Amino acid sequence: MQATIRSDVSFSGVGLHTGRLARMTIRPHAANMGLWFRRVDLPGAPYIPARYDRVAQSRLCTCLDGDGAASVSTIEHVMAALAGCGIHNAVVEIDGPEVPILDGSAAPFVRGILDAGIQRQDAGIHAIEVTREIVVTDGAATAMLSPAEGLEMDFSIDFTDAAIGRQRRVANLANGRFVREYCDSRTFCRQADVDAMHAAGLALGGTYENAVVVDGEVVLSPGGFRHADEAVRHKMLDALGDLALAGSPLLARYTGVRAGHMLTNRLLRALFATPGATRVVECTPEQAARLPGMGVKAADLANVA
Repeated sequence: MQATIRSDVSFSGVGLHTGRLARMTIRPHAANMGLWFRRVDLPGAPYIPARYDRVAQSRLCTCLDGDGAASVSTIEHVMAALAGCGIHNAVVEIDGPEVPILDGSAAPFVRGILDAGIQRQDAGIHAIEVTREIVVTDGAATAMLSPAEGLEMDFSIDFTDAAIGRQRRVANLANGRFVREYCDSRTFCRQADVDAMHAAGLALGGTYENAVVVDGEVVLSPGGFRHADEAVRHKMLDALGDLALAGSPLLARYTGVRAGHMLTNRLLRALFATPGATRVVECTPEQAARLPGMGVKAADLANVA
């Protein structure tokens, strides 16, 4: 069965890149309506569909463009939280152009969703089954989707900074695993990148408290990493949020090598542009049980930061 959030839940904080304070509320939505953003600060409070074909070019975050001047950026963490909690229908209302960064992970959004409760809806879950391998590349970076029975992920990163280095993690994201193992992993960057972004007028809301900043072998953020491989876990978190823009849950294996937001979006565009690469299926109970978020419960957050 599809699901929505049981009651409204609100968040407030600054945007990572704009530094602007925003208030955001996730509200329930009817079955089969999908996920939407709504810019309540703009005339007419326009809706923006959470879809891959509305993603604008941006390497630093995922930004959705609506009709006219409406847009909303840095949506990947809240999208990951919605997907990881098995929410199929919701409206995310926001009074500014960027989702609050909060602690730099998806955990605050997950906690809010689970505290509000998950409401099952009288409608079947339609998933997108990937039926053939699709690959996109950008230099040394690769992103691939291939057939699988649920949503699986294999991600590798390689940074010159010794504090990160080479990391790889493989996971089947069924049965609340995202909530238990990935949702608290924070965005990360190198001090040199922070300096360059500040010089370009970006990352104005970034601090050592909402991002893990490294400089060579040194972790500059207080407390260091939450997990030894927090960096690759966060890349998987981002990928889950970006893949949720497919419009329905994916039955696929995602493989990312040094991949980022735009490459994952290019992958979705290539997937849906390839005849015969997908098939929409109504999930059996067995298939539904393998989706991220199915069966998730508040206790799954017990060991999360």
